[in-house]
Amino acid sequence: MLSIFSRIPFWQKVLAGFALGAMIGVIFGEQAIILKPLGDLFIGAIKMLVAPLVLCAIVVSITSLDSQSNLKRLSFKTLAMFMFTGTMASLIGLSIGSVIDMGGSLELATAEVRERNIPGFTQVLLNMIPVNPFASLAEGKILQIIVFAALIGVAINSVGEKALPLKRTFEAGAQVMFQLTQMVLKLTPIGVFGLMAWVVGQYGLTTLLPLGKFIIAIYIAALIHIIFVYGGLIKFVAKVSPIKFFNKAMPAQLVAFTTASSFGTLPASSKCTASMGVSKRYSAFVLPLGATMNMDGCGGIYPAIAAIFIAQIYGIPLDINDYVLIAVTATVASIGTAGVPGSAMVMLTVTLGVVGLPLEGIAFIAAIDRVIDMIRTATNVTGDMMTAVVIGKSEQQFDEAQFYRDEAQSQQQAA
Repeated sequence: MLSIFSRIPFWQKVLAGFALGAMIGVIFGEQAIILKPLGDLFIGAIKMLVAPLVLCAIVVSITSLDSQSNLKRLSFKTLAMFMFTGTMASLIGLSIGSVIDMGGSLELATAEVRERNIPGFTQVLLNMIPVNPFASLAEGKILQIIVFAALIGVAINSVGEKALPLKRTFEAGAQVMFQLTQMVLKLTPIGVFGLMAWVVGQYGLTTLLPLGKFIIAIYIAALIHIIFVYGGLIKFVAKVSPIKFFNKAMPAQLVAFTTASSFGTLPASSKCTASMGVSKRYSAFVLPLGATMNMDGCGGIYPAIAAIFIAQIYGIPLDINDYVLIAVTATVASIGTAGVPGSAMVMLTVTLGVVGLPLEGIAFIAAIDRVIDMIRTATNVTGDMMTAVVIGKSEQQFDEAQFYRDEAQSQQQAA
């Protein structure tokens, strides 16, 4: 029996927990609150991960860019592109989430939202500097942790060989946290079961209706980002045909959409960028780096729209300072957490925590995460290939004649 259960795909287990929890909530009503501790346990376990995970992952991400001195300029341009498209993804997500009324008239009550005493924009910038980094880690102040981790990474690169032991320590710490994250995320079906039983038991099945609008909002934002941001950069920066780019990117996009795995799509995306004329030297660098760090779908669009969605269903108003915090956190923190399995959920807890939104809202969207993850991953992989073309051309790592060859010639050349 256990072997059969272990072969069930994870997303199906989460969906089963969601459906079973909703069923229990309908049958037992408010008595289903006795299952809420299962959800509280899951939320607490995720919160346990965030601070050490972000610290180790951000440091490792920064130090990995200095592995070869002759790649410094290429690394800087690539990272700058990731940051730019990540920022655009966050802004698009915030715009779409604000325009579409995903929550409708549904307003859930919660007692666990902190008082919304949001400081001004200047104070937010000042608060990003950790006066006491250890206190920031203990209190889970994510923006301060990100700044501190980035500074440590830069300092390790500057010190060089003498800092190798510390660099290896953070690399080992990141691997341990990645493994711990996998262990904790196995609790997702149980956590979703407990939270949904409690929510549906207390509020009824009407709580599930806004999910369709949430999915639509994610897909609209992702398509806008792919067509206009990626297509615009291909057209106006690389100065090549976006139609040709999307035609040649289609095989990798389909693999990404069906597998929902950036790393699993690497063979297909490598073949596509080769057919586009990107040198194997650069594609071998940018594609694995992008699969780890370039997460416009997971770290930009998704947390922005999800935060607005959860704020809407709980009836919590967001102001301009909240939007700034969401955009900054989603863009910067995604660089560190993107390589973690289930990173979108971890990233969402970071975003929700920064603006003081209830983490219980994760239960609503965890069950449909697979549907969302498909377009998220397709967005991420398209962004990796776009970066390979745009930065590759600026560094003479791109053959424009190869880009315009027809598909049969390109495949022959790539082989």
